[in-house]
Amino acid sequence: MEFQAVLMAAGGGSRMTDLTASIPKPLLPVGNRPLLWYPLNLLERAGFEEVIVITRKEIQKMLNLDTKMKLDFVCISDNADMGTADSLRHIHQKIKTDVLVLSCDLITDVDLYKVVDLFRTHDATLSMLMKKTHEPAEVVPGQKGKKKPVEQRDFIGVDDTGKRLLFMANEADLDEELVIKRSILQKHPRMHIRTGLMDAHLYCLKKYVVDFLVENRSITSLRSELIPHLVRKQFSSPTSLQKGLNNKEEDQKKKEQASLDIYSFIKEDNSLLKPAPDNSCWNDHRGDMNETLHEGKVRCYVHIMQEGLCFRVNTLGLYIEANRQVPKLLLNLGLEEPLVHGSAQITDRGMIGSDSIIGSSTQVGEKTSIKHSIIGSMCTIKDKVKITNCIIMNSVTVEEGCCLQGSVICHNAVIEKGADIKDCLIGSDQRLETKAKHVNEVIVGTEQLMEI
Repeated sequence: MEFQAVLMAAGGGSRMTDLTASIPKPLLPVGNRPLLWYPLNLLERAGFEEVIVITRKEIQKMLNLDTKMKLDFVCISDNADMGTADSLRHIHQKIKTDVLVLSCDLITDVDLYKVVDLFRTHDATLSMLMKKTHEPAEVVPGQKGKKKPVEQRDFIGVDDTGKRLLFMANEADLDEELVIKRSILQKHPRMHIRTGLMDAHLYCLKKYVVDFLVENRSITSLRSELIPHLVRKQFSSPTSLQKGLNNKEEDQKKKEQASLDIYSFIKEDNSLLKPAPDNSCWNDHRGDMNETLHEGKVRCYVHIMQEGLCFRVNTLGLYIEANRQVPKLLLNLGLEEPLVHGSAQITDRGMIGSDSIIGSSTQVGEKTSIKHSIIGSMCTIKDKVKITNCIIMNSVTVEEGCCLQGSVICHNAVIEKGADIKDCLIGSDQRLETKAKHVNEVIVGTEQLMEI
């Protein structure tokens, strides 16, 4: 077993609480599949047979996944405030090899081997996936006219190949200027600084990085703490112990610092490559392993996707956009399932758009038009209803003569006769009265209310 796969599926979806207040993030339906299904399918297509899934008890109970892989669930307490590094530390006893860690909110058709092969070829400490940031094209329900929150940019430095990750910093952590260490520029005088890249939260990591995390409990997040730390460590020396100190307390402090240094966890490579590096031809330097052997032992690489789909479903806007792209994604993955489920009962099939998805046991009445939309399972859509650019979850009832446009309707909601809904989010179990008219609103239960 070369890699163990770890799927992070315990997060609460803090940037989309209007949706996740009533539906756990890993279970949010995307194209009538739980969000969690997409990264699991990515792993299954790549040949993984077993995945460690870090989640919460309520999510495990509600999961009903069709997969051939063995899922090893590790549930953390609902009260535990654990970051992604904490979660990986929590399961460290299960980790016996290098690991592939990914988030439950990743939807991509990337060829996973492109990330894994970077890791193998360069004997990397880290390889990761990035893609150009995607801005949702559609209006986000309830947010029209509201000031869009300013996203802090990441500054990503790569070498001429675009694969060696040399520098990584978030705008929030910088002063007014970008400072590049001399030690980086000495080894890589040409560096390309890029912005507008999204970290897909897919990481290949050496086993010793997990060992390092176990000892260094100050790191709680993979994305914001561990990954930047590894990138910085490429061009810094190991913490060395000074000898001959008279001050025992100072000596002890130095030892503690060294024990928490990533270099102290790296095991020496005694492979046959070492005595004869020039004889090896399967490597990243066409037979020359000098960089791999003689540069720092911490090496970080990045695969930046140029084509294909790659979303992190961590905002309402990206949730909507991911649903829009799902028919295309499923086609790319070769999953040629009918978009209209065989058990759905539809009176006028000609009024269902070719890019719409209709779930199992859903009933659609006469003269009802459904365009560019996803309808869940067990829904009842009555006569003369017009639905455009909507996401309708499971067990929703839409009565006669309603017009729904650009909206998200959550589980078990009831939209009464003649309602006109545009650019709205309707929470689970909500009932909208006859001939109700709502534009650009978020309507959720009082226990779920929040300010967007």
